[in-house]
Amino acid sequence: MTIDTKEMLSSILDSVSRIDYIKPDDIPNIDLYMDQVTTFMESQLASSKRYPDDKILTKTMINNYAKNHLLPSPEKKRYSREHLLMLIFIYYFKNILSINDIETLLDPITEKYFKSSDGRNLSYIYNEVFGMEKARIESMKKDLTKSWHTAMETFSDADEEDQEFLKTFSFICLLSFDVYVKKMIIENLIDSMHPEESGEKKKKEKTPKTPNR
Repeated sequence: MTIDTKEMLSSILDSVSRIDYIKPDDIPNIDLYMDQVTTFMESQLASSKRYPDDKILTKTMINNYAKNHLLPSPEKKRYSREHLLMLIFIYYFKNILSINDIETLLDPITEKYFKSSDGRNLSYIYNEVFGMEKARIESMKKDLTKSWHTAMETFSDADEEDQEFLKTFSFICLLSFDVYVKKMIIENLIDSMHPEESGEKKKKEKTPKTPNR
């Protein structure tokens, strides 16, 4: 089956245009119980699912985040607006970062801004970051279009029946390399936050394990 490449590119760009985030005004100002939290996250982030049966957030996930110190413990089994904001950050980070890296990244935010009373709280952080990322959509669409056209120019000498797949493969490779480089940069930035811990971690990784006897 031949795919209309222009139609596919248009579909990709439309999908990017529809990317949305949970607006601060949509987040309840009342404390929620666990079931209410999972329901809220499910309804707000349903469009980010790959498959309909995918779960945005489960009770087990939330409990694990608390155990791993990514999320402050609830008060009397209820989660505040600040808890929800932290869960949104965790939701996006967990797709590309390890639990340890997320903890390193969020610890300073939690310590200073979680339930802060000076006006600069987690809502302040959330508004600044997600407002900036929303403005990135148009430049992302331009980058995607450029990568798409670059990929479509590859494998012109391949067998005709293979060209469609190979060109798509090229596009995926370009996107994957972009993700790989950015992930590496993110990890280096996180390591630079606590260079002494990063050094110890690398030492442990290089130390050969003693074989079992």
